[in-house]
Amino acid sequence: MGNFGRSKPSERDSQILRDVIHTFIETGEPVSSGSVARSERHGLCAASIRNVMAEMEECGYLFQPHTSAGRVPTTAGYHYYIDSLMPNREVPAQDRQYIREHFDESVSRVDDCLGMATHLLNDLSKQIGVLLTPHIGDATLKALYFVRLSGKKVLCVLESSGGVVESREIETMAPLQRDELTRISNFLTDNFSGLTLRVIRDRLLQMMREDRNELDELVRNAISLAQKALGTDDTPCLLVEGTVSVIGQPELSDVPRVKRLLETFADKAELVQMLNQILESRGPCVIIGGDSDLTSDLDFSLVATTYGTSERTLGTLGIFGPSRMSYQRVVPLVTYLGETVSEVLEND
Repeated sequence: MGNFGRSKPSERDSQILRDVIHTFIETGEPVSSGSVARSERHGLCAASIRNVMAEMEECGYLFQPHTSAGRVPTTAGYHYYIDSLMPNREVPAQDRQYIREHFDESVSRVDDCLGMATHLLNDLSKQIGVLLTPHIGDATLKALYFVRLSGKKVLCVLESSGGVVESREIETMAPLQRDELTRISNFLTDNFSGLTLRVIRDRLLQMMREDRNELDELVRNAISLAQKALGTDDTPCLLVEGTVSVIGQPELSDVPRVKRLLETFADKAELVQMLNQILESRGPCVIIGGDSDLTSDLDFSLVATTYGTSERTLGTLGIFGPSRMSYQRVVPLVTYLGETVSEVLEND
């Protein structure tokens, strides 16, 4: 039998490991040496395969949940499979066409694009689709509108590049008439269009530090409204779809784990932090089980990649689900959707 030690497993032993992982992903049950031997692909009896599996357990690729039970992949086993054993598989042509058709038919603005991507991640994987939207401070202003509601209440409508529209209700120090709000809208759009919201905030603060007596009433009101409209909250939004898709899987058969999953999406901070960390990576990133506290507690994995334009990375998207997921399908799917979203945003 092959001795793994610190060296790469032999070709035969690697194929046995791949069979164990494929069988576990398909069934969700610990894999016995007998079930591997029955395939007759390796030319070994069950006892010989059992010895190979025991060696792989010593090297950290497999573990045995219970005495006399079969074996299941470890975090290291999954990573070795993804890096060295997983078949090179592209997104099937019918899925690529399905994705393209949905983007062509349903996407007219950036928020439509991101929502569609989240839906497709869930729809095509039957796992949880997650997408981290851009920080609002990184959005580039296209236009800013103010609409009088009643009394001192004003509705601010912010349109950023790519068609993302944000709106919020604010309250002014004194009632402002419709024509005055129109002049303020035009002033801010003319002076700040093409700049990121973060840069605009900095410039507004600089203008406030200047001698207010030198600023006319229009500019003072414009600065006041813009500061309230743009706010200071740069927290990105996390889009999630498909939590129910995984509730029935064996990994969530116990109530505490289901509760932990629901808490994850109620708070979202841990998942947002993980997705933020991926912003600096290139290509798909796979976080499995023991790689993080969040995935370890749930025995989940996150397969994610970045999206954006040629100028900058805007966010991350991915699939979150039990570690026993079909990586040969999920990794190409996440990669392709990341590329597709980037292409849509670039051409918008």
